Amino acid sequence: MRNMEFVIITGVSGSGKSTVVNVLEDMGYYCIDNMPPELILKFSDITTGTSASKIEKVAFVTDVRGGNFFNQLYDTIKQLQKEHMNLKVLFLDASDEVIIRRYKETRRKHPLDIKMNGNIEKAIQTERDMLANVKGISDYFIDSSFLSANQLREKVKNMFLADDDEFMQIDIMSFGFKYGPMREADLVFDVRCLPNPYYVDELRPKTGLCTEVSSYVMKFEQSVQLKAKLEDLMDFLIPLYKKEGKSQLIIAFGCTGGKHRSVTFAENMMKYLSKKYHKVRISHRDINKYT
Repeated sequence: MRNMEFVIITGVSGSGKSTVVNVLEDMGYYCIDNMPPELILKFSDITTGTSASKIEKVAFVTDVRGGNFFNQLYDTIKQLQKEHMNLKVLFLDASDEVIIRRYKETRRKHPLDIKMNGNIEKAIQTERDMLANVKGISDYFIDSSFLSANQLREKVKNMFLADDDEFMQIDIMSFGFKYGPMREADLVFDVRCLPNPYYVDELRPKTGLCTEVSSYVMKFEQSVQLKAKLEDLMDFLIPLYKKEGKSQLIIAFGCTGGKHRSVTFAENMMKYLSKKYHKVRISHRDINKYT
């Protein structure tokens, strides 16, 4: 039996699943949209049970559009894992406000619209309740609330084009609290307690990628101590996450605007962890935003 790669894409309606499946299709995945979970098992039996199949990578989109069939998704995932399939589950989410705005812009109806008598807030909450157990066992999580379509596409490409030399992918991010929380992060560190370069006129227009800004942030004793303590914490936590079998660890640093302190600390953590692990990436969500 060949070690075929399976990806199950699910999540909240309006969170970007169509964009994701288009990206995976461009990457050579055989993609099937709105697949009933029970048929995923049958499909896996057909394609892995014969050497004649030329399909190597398959991506299924399954969500509440499947009605009662969707309730079987959790059991399907568990069964595939039990059979030691090369399976990854990607869960997409977005804030209620963003989901509502997207539906208004596209003028489409939520899959549970009729069932909830047109109450979209109730439809979204009901859908979240239906997805809760699957979200808890997903391998990858993307919050598309603050991502453009291009950013989402790039995120998926990086996620599934990564080398397989190490099991866990570590993503380091910076963000600004004023633009919203980093909901997809596993670990969030608030560095607003440190002196802010924003109040230094010559540093305000620059970012933590500039030597002048990073040097300013790190010249304070509390910054140096925090950096050391965070590195020590990572040395303790990451082996535990790897032992647990976690596929992706997202570490986020937040400051007020996401341009100075958070970027500095994210970059420092990137340098530190890159010496220990192969699969480490960094991104700065709000570095180019202006107020």
